[in-house]
Amino acid sequence: SFLVTFLTRGYLHAHSHGDVMIGGLFPLHQETDYDITPGQLTSLHYNYIHDKTDNSFWMFHTFLFPFLVLPNLSIGYDIYDTCGDVSLAIRATLQLLRNQSDPQSCLVPAHFQTALPEPETKAVIGASSSEMSIAVARVLALSSVTQIGFAATSELLSRKLKFPTFLRTIPSDKHQTEAMVDLIIKFNWKTVVVIGSDDEHGRYGSDNLEDLFSQIKDVCVEFILILPGNFSLNNSTNKYVTDLMSKFNKSSAEAIILFTQEFNVRVILEAAIIHRLNRTWIATGSWSTSKLISTLPGIERVGEIFGFISKRNEVPGFRDYVISMFNGTSNTFLEYYQTHCASCSGTPEEDGEGLCLPTCGDTSSLANYIDQDKSYNIYLAVQVIARGLRSLLKCNNHRCKRSTEFTALKKVNLTVNNTQIFFDGNGDPSIGYDILYWNWTKYKMSSCIYASKDYIRTSCCTNSVFVFSKVTAFNCSKTCKHGQELKILHKRCCFYCVRCADGEFSPEKGQQCKRCRADQYSSLQRNECIDKTVDFLMRSDPFVGILSALAVLGIAVTVAFAVLFTVYWGTPVVKAVGGYLCLLELLSLLLCFCLTFSFAGKPTGASCMVGLPLYGIAFSFCIACILANLLQISLGFSFEVSPRSCAKRLHQPAALVMIVSGIQVALCGSWLGMYPPKAHQVIFRESILKQCEKGSNMFFIAMLAYNTCLAFICFVFAIKGRKLPDLYKNASLIAISMLLFLIVWVFLIPIYISLIGKYKRATESTAILISSYSILGCHLAPKCYIMVFRKELNNKNAMAEYIRKHYEQSDTAVVRSAPP
Repeated sequence: SFLVTFLTRGYLHAHSHGDVMIGGLFPLHQETDYDITPGQLTSLHYNYIHDKTDNSFWMFHTFLFPFLVLPNLSIGYDIYDTCGDVSLAIRATLQLLRNQSDPQSCLVPAHFQTALPEPETKAVIGASSSEMSIAVARVLALSSVTQIGFAATSELLSRKLKFPTFLRTIPSDKHQTEAMVDLIIKFNWKTVVVIGSDDEHGRYGSDNLEDLFSQIKDVCVEFILILPGNFSLNNSTNKYVTDLMSKFNKSSAEAIILFTQEFNVRVILEAAIIHRLNRTWIATGSWSTSKLISTLPGIERVGEIFGFISKRNEVPGFRDYVISMFNGTSNTFLEYYQTHCASCSGTPEEDGEGLCLPTCGDTSSLANYIDQDKSYNIYLAVQVIARGLRSLLKCNNHRCKRSTEFTALKKVNLTVNNTQIFFDGNGDPSIGYDILYWNWTKYKMSSCIYASKDYIRTSCCTNSVFVFSKVTAFNCSKTCKHGQELKILHKRCCFYCVRCADGEFSPEKGQQCKRCRADQYSSLQRNECIDKTVDFLMRSDPFVGILSALAVLGIAVTVAFAVLFTVYWGTPVVKAVGGYLCLLELLSLLLCFCLTFSFAGKPTGASCMVGLPLYGIAFSFCIACILANLLQISLGFSFEVSPRSCAKRLHQPAALVMIVSGIQVALCGSWLGMYPPKAHQVIFRESILKQCEKGSNMFFIAMLAYNTCLAFICFVFAIKGRKLPDLYKNASLIAISMLLFLIVWVFLIPIYISLIGKYKRATESTAILISSYSILGCHLAPKCYIMVFRKELNNKNAMAEYIRKHYEQSDTAVVRSAPP
């Protein structure tokens, strides 16, 4: 028998004295009403049997049912009603720590000591939530009293530096959150939402989930929302629920984790039923076995529910014990309950404080209300204390040795009802979780049990559980077409079909886009890569054929001219064009015509190096010969210059040609030595252009600038030499050829710079051909015409007569002899 008394304004206290006292903290009422009078509290809403997940009636009697029996020591208990309130839980804890002789000694010692007096209570079971257990644990640690929690799952309680005397028979939220993440990975859910409450259970659980999900790249947490700890009892409940439903409707989450207490979850799921919200819900141990929620009208429409609960089992013999309570057993606590349930009828009705038994005396249906989670955890806690007491007090079957010391129970290792329990260094138990699947097809909950607290063992679950598991939540992932990938846009978790970018492909529907190789491009559908065509100025190109024909013609004409000049070597015409200088000029033109072939075909290192640098040298050599010829003509017809003058003596055509062309040779040699042109490729979308890279634009510009400067000097000298008595119009023809050279490069350079593609090299070849033909046609062709068709002009007499008439017309006396 025991005594139940009423404490201040309505909350309960049960006490039975013994040699060793064990404390208990249970929420026999649901909440308190704070009066305006300081320190005055009223307990409200008794926790009746209708609430099977948090039924203090069963908690209380599970604590008493297996109570400890030792041979020669009596075990007493001191049970307080916390009313679900932290303040009352702390007040009850201080009462448990009091010294019988001095009720206030545990609060403020009369003389300061290093340790408080040893309390009469040796161990405490409770409280019912993480928030209350944390507050109680801080107080109990002052006197090194062991506390065994049966419902507190907060990870914070595993920190032994803060809570050195706390143990529990329910696993930590840390292991629960790890199991949740494993479950989400197993079902391949890509998007989740976490709803927590602003208390020790919800806050730490949500934070731990956030940390775990941040390490998994394939799972996206769309948002984490922390609601007030008791928002369902708040005046702003409708606002919170409305905002939450709006977020859910806009959300792409495939799974919603509700890390909050049962009374908050009930409000959320009631709203989900009204709003026809169909998702996959993941329940924590605080509400995963709640019949209050599972019996909500229309609950099966909210989607699938997976729950995580601590080890469940039936307390051995407890059912018979419960039935015997209503068969005449004296029980003051039961009498108190029946007094408050006096208005019960055959069906559950709501009285002033809550719901009663279906029928107060119906013992046959009463056994169906016994829970198998919290009651079993309390039973395990009692068994741990029993084993610890027998070990610490060195009990045998007949007697125990009395001891004034009561140390921690964390070294206990025992097996209860096929459940092995021991504590790790953090005071957490060895038992794991059950995964509970709410099977709507049978309108009952079926569980899948696994023993590990660290991960989900996939082999443990029956196939039937996973057959029922279908993603009923809104899944924004789409079946994409070929060439599209699933991608997150705008920093949201929802996956959309996005067409692969140019140069990428996706061979399968929704597969991540991949880059094509550098020598490939993506098809228009972006589903495959196509090899790029290699593009260059091919020799079979029609335009190249025209240029090649012109080059061959130029080579033939140049050779023919060289033969003709050799045949008529001693004639005045040959002498007029510089004699051997004209052969050197023809040789350089021959080289220029041959170089045009290097601009066609696939570019190589050799062809790139031969092209422009050698052309620059060859053409500068040609212009140097022309410049030497012009100087020769000018000095030959200048009678004012003495034969012994410095100009006459310094005029050495061969030396002039070597010096002028030598500068270009040095320039192009440096170009080839320092920054040689090389084969290069330009990558376009569907093709790869092979061409020559200049190596150095500065050297290229310098080469052209030098030849242009030489051509301009020749042009100036030729303009000045037009008034000389030149029978063969040598100066005028040179002026025309140099003018053509300047015009060609002035117009072709902008075209060359702006042109992109394989015909860019063709412009270089074209410019070389036009420049070579301008000199061949304007300067040398008229001389060959005279030698072949106007032979009467190719003699000394004709030349002398032309000079005499020129000077007679200008009234200038001349010597009747031909110039040397």
